[in-house]
Amino acid sequence: MQLCNETRYDYLDSVRAFSLILGVVYHASLSFFPIYIGWAVMDMTTSELVGPFMFVSHSFRLPLFFMLAGFFSYMVLAKTNVLSFLTSRFLRLAVPFVIGWLLLRPFLISGWTLGAESMRGDANILNGLLTGFTTLFSDSYSLFTGTHLWFLYYLILITLLILALFIVFKRVVIQFSTLSQSLNRFIDWLCGSPFAVVVLALITSLPLWFMNNWGIDTPDKSLQPHLPVLTLYATFFLFGWLVQQKPERINRFAQFSFLKVAICIVSAILGLSLVGFDSQKAHPDYILFKALFTYCYALMMWTLVSLVICFFKYCLNRQSRIIRYLADAAYWIYLVHLPIVVMMQIAVAELTLHWSIKLGLICMVTLAISLVLYELVVRNTIIGQILNGKRKARFFAKPKPQLPAT
Repeated sequence: MQLCNETRYDYLDSVRAFSLILGVVYHASLSFFPIYIGWAVMDMTTSELVGPFMFVSHSFRLPLFFMLAGFFSYMVLAKTNVLSFLTSRFLRLAVPFVIGWLLLRPFLISGWTLGAESMRGDANILNGLLTGFTTLFSDSYSLFTGTHLWFLYYLILITLLILALFIVFKRVVIQFSTLSQSLNRFIDWLCGSPFAVVVLALITSLPLWFMNNWGIDTPDKSLQPHLPVLTLYATFFLFGWLVQQKPERINRFAQFSFLKVAICIVSAILGLSLVGFDSQKAHPDYILFKALFTYCYALMMWTLVSLVICFFKYCLNRQSRIIRYLADAAYWIYLVHLPIVVMMQIAVAELTLHWSIKLGLICMVTLAISLVLYELVVRNTIIGQILNGKRKARFFAKPKPQLPAT
């Protein structure tokens, strides 16, 4: 996830920070959904606006993250060898996954316990906290599951899969120059044509069709890979990997067009109007509606990914201390945010404030605590080196004072 060559895509720093911090807002909004969905707690004030926000944001934030992960992964591999690449991926993915699970899962279990008790009106904070730690290893089936860190597990699997395919391609397929040239031309077209989202959506419609629910499943209950989810995110990772092989492709993919905007709006409206048929399997047109929904969802997904990158490319394509800081901190923020979010949701659930005020309060406090922890225990420590790599001096760094000549 850390760039390791002389080229730095400053606007992609912004995109990376946005995709991860959007996840904080997404999780913070779950307690305000007007129907109980099994989340830790349900707030006394809810809103019908939360559903559309969750629907749209969930469709592209992780696909965008996996595309950027593929983009940066190939950039790292291009400047090193396979062994060094695997070592860096182990440190930045596997180590945070294991240690993060051990440290965070007890607090999440406590959060769910306290949330259930608070909705019954008899929350016991001490008992809730103890429950999380005493049940950590009580169920071997839940080992390394039940947290938001599943995305790291899937990123590890996808990285190994794409790396293996890349090695095979270089050693076997690339010998057929005609096939290699044809594939390159096809990828160039996918990155440059405004109609390419139609093809990309068709490709990703297949894994979407086999999800357990309409949309993208969250595979946090088992270490057994959820093949539709794995395939979907691997597609975005592979696309980012292929885009990075010719850096000009990212500029072409991020080009603005009114056609993309129109496709995005229409597909989002159609998707929202059809999602209600998810539970109506007896409806005579269920298959037709599912097929239409799946394709609209995929169109919305790809156009949003492209348009978000486009927005940051044209608005924040500059070197900035604040953006660089948030980009480096975003990975840490996402790792630690969920227990803080859940505890804050429980704390404000019974307050008689407007839901939007409480949502903003949850997000601000979560980000503030996460950033303070980042500055105190992460940024300039070995933890920061594991998560973000060794920090490099930037153009805005203060020059060291020069001693006078003697």
